[in-house]
Amino acid sequence: MSTQNQLSGVLFGSAFGDALAAPTEFMRDIQEIRRQFAPDGPTDIHQGHVTDDTQMMLAVARALIAAPELIAAPELIAAPELTPQALEPALRREFIAWLHDPENDRAPGHTCLTACRNLERGGAWQVATVTQSKGCGANMRVQPMGFIADDAGRAGAAQLQAALTHGHPTALAAADLTAQALWLLLSGTEPGKLVNELTAYAQAQWMVYHQDWLGDLWQHYGASSPSTYILEGWQECLVVLARLNDALTSGLPAAADPCDFTGEGWIAEEALATGLLCFLLTPSDPLEALRRAAVTKGDSDSLACLAGAFAGAHLGLSAFPAEWQTRIEYADDLHQCAQALKGALR
Repeated sequence: MSTQNQLSGVLFGSAFGDALAAPTEFMRDIQEIRRQFAPDGPTDIHQGHVTDDTQMMLAVARALIAAPELIAAPELIAAPELTPQALEPALRREFIAWLHDPENDRAPGHTCLTACRNLERGGAWQVATVTQSKGCGANMRVQPMGFIADDAGRAGAAQLQAALTHGHPTALAAADLTAQALWLLLSGTEPGKLVNELTAYAQAQWMVYHQDWLGDLWQHYGASSPSTYILEGWQECLVVLARLNDALTSGLPAAADPCDFTGEGWIAEEALATGLLCFLLTPSDPLEALRRAAVTKGDSDSLACLAGAFAGAHLGLSAFPAEWQTRIEYADDLHQCAQALKGALR
């Protein structure tokens, strides 16, 4: 049974990583990062300002909390209480609210903006999504879905929240794997077993298309069948999981850029793998995991956001500096969402 400390750790850990690594997001020179943030890169959240990663994670959390069929029994965030008919309108509403939020000025991704504008026009979300995009926006916000106890509900919800904006099958598979990784850590899986567990999960999901959650998305993508659509996503994720396993097996030099081993993280499967790599290099030291994600040439804030979520699931909120909770932006929202979701694992 996961604790409130762990659940809060996921949401706050994500925000901490986002804030700590945001200043290096568009810096591609590792030596320049170390020079500006001597001696080894960012180690503090400073004013605690976050990016669109945290904003959208909170949007997903609010949608999960507000889904109509959850109102009567918020302690049961599991199928059949959680349905796509309940969750999709809540996600759409929250994404549109984010689109028009005056604070949505943190260099949000083009795909998310485009899809949210399309969602606002109404109609089927499968028409609104950007079908060819597998950007990391699909899984840098999925963390709340990792709290869902029901396996099928967790997978369906994780894929749906990704699919509303990113319609590429790899975006869905990577979001599903990210939620699964968090669930495993919340459930007590040892970090050293995580890659094998995720690989086995991906292999088991090889041909599984969640028709009730995804509808005819496969047709809009142009696939020949539902199974061939989702197969493409799982194949790409298995490739990057193998690269992650190789990196962990061979070991990384202390000064190495994790992006050189598992990708820069601008796309969803690489964000998952490199965020996991930063966490798994030092699973008992969350601050080092965030620092490793920040000192990269890749999408550092998203990498650190995911690394922080994994560390928070494993170690809990108490593993991070307590005073960061007073400095992080949206602290009240993070606390409230973590409290509201605390019944998810019962």
